[in-house]
Amino acid sequence: MAKLSDGRPDVADLLGLGSHSARKSYYPELSARLDELERERNRYKWLFEHAVHGIFQGRMNHGILAANPALAHMLGYEDPQQVLWSQTDLAEQLFVGGAAELARINAVLREGHGLFGYETRLRRRDGSCIDVLMNLLLKPDEEGLVEGFVADITERKQAQLRQQQLNVELEQRVAARTAELLEANRHLQQEIRQRERIQCELREARDAAEAANQSKDKYLAAASHDLLQPLNAARLLISTLRERPLEASEANLVERTHQALEGAEDLLADLLDIARLDSRAIRPDLAVYRLDELLAPLASEFQPVAEAVGLGLRVRIPRLAVRTDFRLLTRILRNFLSNACRYTGQGRVLLGCRRRGAHLLIEVWDTGRGIAADKLEEIFLEFNQLDADRAAERKGVGLGLAIVERIARMLDYRIQVRSQPGRGSVFSIEVPLAEYVAPEPVARPRETLGNPLPGRRVLVVDNEPDIQQSMQALLAQWGCEVRVAAGLAEARAQLVGWPAELLLVDYHLDQGANGCDLVQNLRGESALPLPAVMITAERSEQCRRQLHEQGIPLLNKPVKPGKLRAVLSQFLS
Repeated sequence: MAKLSDGRPDVADLLGLGSHSARKSYYPELSARLDELERERNRYKWLFEHAVHGIFQGRMNHGILAANPALAHMLGYEDPQQVLWSQTDLAEQLFVGGAAELARINAVLREGHGLFGYETRLRRRDGSCIDVLMNLLLKPDEEGLVEGFVADITERKQAQLRQQQLNVELEQRVAARTAELLEANRHLQQEIRQRERIQCELREARDAAEAANQSKDKYLAAASHDLLQPLNAARLLISTLRERPLEASEANLVERTHQALEGAEDLLADLLDIARLDSRAIRPDLAVYRLDELLAPLASEFQPVAEAVGLGLRVRIPRLAVRTDFRLLTRILRNFLSNACRYTGQGRVLLGCRRRGAHLLIEVWDTGRGIAADKLEEIFLEFNQLDADRAAERKGVGLGLAIVERIARMLDYRIQVRSQPGRGSVFSIEVPLAEYVAPEPVARPRETLGNPLPGRRVLVVDNEPDIQQSMQALLAQWGCEVRVAAGLAEARAQLVGWPAELLLVDYHLDQGANGCDLVQNLRGESALPLPAVMITAERSEQCRRQLHEQGIPLLNKPVKPGKLRAVLSQFLS
């Protein structure tokens, strides 16, 4: 190996290039190595200049030695040479924290050789600040050389700040809404307590009303019997007087008394029916009835009524059957016929039927004064009567059609009214049809001419002496042979040797006895069928059902003489 004059080896010899042969041997390899190093240097240079984040090299006690364009643009400069600050410039122009922050960074680097994830704020050229995330790496073998990587996190910080603000606002809104809900809940609890108090008061008021209503019903039931008994006796006596020849002045007084009693009876009966309908004491008892069973008794009842006021009554009864409550439907039709006879001055009244699919339309036509179109709805109101200027011609207080409306609503029947003032009215009710079953053939009774009542034997059983006397006087005037009894023992005694053809029995008798038991006992003791008619002020469903099961027709007190005569004629013909 060649040596220099001072004895040191030659550099060429150290590199293996001391001789020509050696140079020729290692040159290609060295050239390739130098090219590779140049390419690597260019690649790092390209990455350094085109990196997205800022990159710099420097020493904290001297300043920044090199910086890439991204860092310059991040800080608001166009040329990286403009950010090659000294240590003093770093403290004054770059770090917002100044010399104190720079000293803390140096201390951390000396202790740990690196600072990673360090968030700080840097000044820009225009005086504004940006938030950055820095990673600093100290190279100990290069005398404090620091490589730094800087990422702009301003948007993230602003987003975090906005998120914090939103969180604060959300918490404030939640707190405000919570306060509102608490206040609303407090008001709601107050309302609930108030409603509970009101409901409690309403329940107490309802219970009191129901108790009062029950008390009223009991009172009406008790009072009706006491009121209807003397009214029934008076009606029978007045009817007896009406059929006797009297002087004109006396006949006028009797007629006026009859009208007053009739109005009182109708009013009391209507009040009792309204009370029972409102208290739901009436329950429909649906069954299938032939139209002749329904309409024939009404025709017999109202034929003399129509004749008495100079009207003609025509009845058309087809061979059909309906499913209904006999008593309630009869109550509706009786009201229609009564109003037709009452408010028709001259002409006629027609009771007829029309078939409408699965229903039957039962209609009552009259040729009366008629009703104006704007008054048709009012006639079904309680205590409402039309033609107030003709009050002297009316009876009652206008409860009849109100009762009709309630019964129809209970049965779910439709009522219709058509009318033309001056020409008349048509009241109709729609009833469901049922399968018609023809009546069993019976032996036709011997036809009699004229009045069938004279000479017929009738036993009247009633515990009221006034009723006994009144009924006896009226029936005797009709030509009947009448005997009276107050109970079962007297009835037995009267029937000895005197076979009665018909029993007229009161339902309520003395000592808790009732007319149904009396009729059963007399029928059991007699070889004759003993037809019977029950007369009572009792209007309960139990009483009506019991009489229906035993096949005993019912007449409610006060008994209308015309209806009583029609029933007697039907039984004794």
